[in-house]
Amino acid sequence: MAVTLIPRGGFFFVDSHAHLDMEDFDRDREAVLDRAGRAGVRAILCPRELTGDRPPLPGAPAGPGSPFILAAAGIHPHEARRATPETLARLEAMAAKTEIRAVGEIGLDFHYNLSPPDTQRELFRAQLGLAGRAGLPVIVHSRNAGEEILRIILEERFAAGGVLHCFTESWEIASAALEAGFFLSFSGIVTFPKAHGLREVAEKAPLDRILVETDAPYLAPVPHRGKRNEPAFVVETARVLAKLRGLPLERFAAATSENFFRLFAPLPALS
Repeated sequence: MAVTLIPRGGFFFVDSHAHLDMEDFDRDREAVLDRAGRAGVRAILCPRELTGDRPPLPGAPAGPGSPFILAAAGIHPHEARRATPETLARLEAMAAKTEIRAVGEIGLDFHYNLSPPDTQRELFRAQLGLAGRAGLPVIVHSRNAGEEILRIILEERFAAGGVLHCFTESWEIASAALEAGFFLSFSGIVTFPKAHGLREVAEKAPLDRILVETDAPYLAPVPHRGKRNEPAFVVETARVLAKLRGLPLERFAAATSENFFRLFAPLPALS
């Protein structure tokens, strides 16, 4: 599979959200990481769903030049119905042992409603409280729920910050999230031909509050749309965003990478 090759001198990319623990990558995970490294991706944040049984991924590079994998963990709103007190206790223990860089992905999804809305709300509040006690940022999933998510964040007085991942909502929601201290992460959706409104949001958002992600294996950007997404493709999304904002790709990559490590804490090997 062809990927864009980026020189490693002076700048690199970060994929702020990729589900590398999913079975979609079981047959070629090492090759996926190799392609990411060759494309200039130096770190990947992998959010782990705690109600499943997927094994944790290693944090060290799989080989020379491969990106670091940083871990997050949480209970997705789709799986809220499966959460137990034991699941939350396990998450709290992971946070206390600094095994994770963030709590997530968590949030509300009122599009699919795969878990009852009230159960989603209760669990979202519980995980915000857990993250707040641990001093960890959160990775928020929002689908038809932006206003309520922000209301709950304010009601819970959550102050550790975080990111609205795979952001697709209005500038009004974006403004409120920024005001609450959150980052906005843009996925391959921003490259889709009909995503005019989302591109307007991405153009207006402050550069120091933007992240870039794949949400792999989902949402491959143009020109890979329809394929399995993978971290190497984050370069294509970054390219569109940089052009949209009138910036050299190098500057945009450096800025979004700096944003990532400012939010999720630096790695000594990369700082």
